[in-house]
Amino acid sequence: MTDSKDKTESDEDLSQMIIGLGPCTYLLLLLIGLILVFPYLEEGLFPRTLLGILFSSVLLVGAFAAPQSQRGLIAKLGLALLGIGLQWTALWTSNLTILHLAGIAYAASLTISITSVLRYVLKRGQITADKLHGALAGYIMLAFAWSLIYALTEVTAAGSFGPTRLDFTQTGTFFKLIYFSLTTLTTTGYGDIVPLTNHARSLVMIEEFTGVFYVGVLIARLAGLYPSPSTR
Repeated sequence: MTDSKDKTESDEDLSQMIIGLGPCTYLLLLLIGLILVFPYLEEGLFPRTLLGILFSSVLLVGAFAAPQSQRGLIAKLGLALLGIGLQWTALWTSNLTILHLAGIAYAASLTISITSVLRYVLKRGQITADKLHGALAGYIMLAFAWSLIYALTEVTAAGSFGPTRLDFTQTGTFFKLIYFSLTTLTTTGYGDIVPLTNHARSLVMIEEFTGVFYVGVLIARLAGLYPSPSTR
């Protein structure tokens, strides 16, 4: 009877941890939605404008996703707005230099958002659905940040990735790097996109052990924070 009651309570706790709404939940849904609709929004002015809005929303929602000090919020919001401003300026002027600067600002903004979300997730206290969603959102943002780094690498040193040369004037090129980044982060490695230079390989190696480290530390930390049946 006691075992049945404990199992029921455990199932209820698990459902409460998975189902819920919060700032990180909205960020996670936005990131998943962006991945799903990205391939359909690369051709035409209106679809690309909508894609730009989604990318801008990721930075803005990421800035507000985790509790933080007012100074931290201002810094994150300022960097996010800088990236958004550079992005839209590059889109309307077709200036590649500004687009490269936008990529740097986006990568920096995502990195700061990831750090903030992780601090919130790993902070001692009750494990909530929002924290679990934040952990997954941080993982996806990490892949996005690395895809931007790969794009900047390919732009500055053409031929860093292959086997065929990546042409950013063609639709779908950046999405390929997001796909490559996610497969690298999860150590899946299908092999359809590969690093061709030692500099690119060094970046890929860093992302690989970053993904393993992220998952290992996160699982260990969450397991330590989750109360045992005796304490509950």
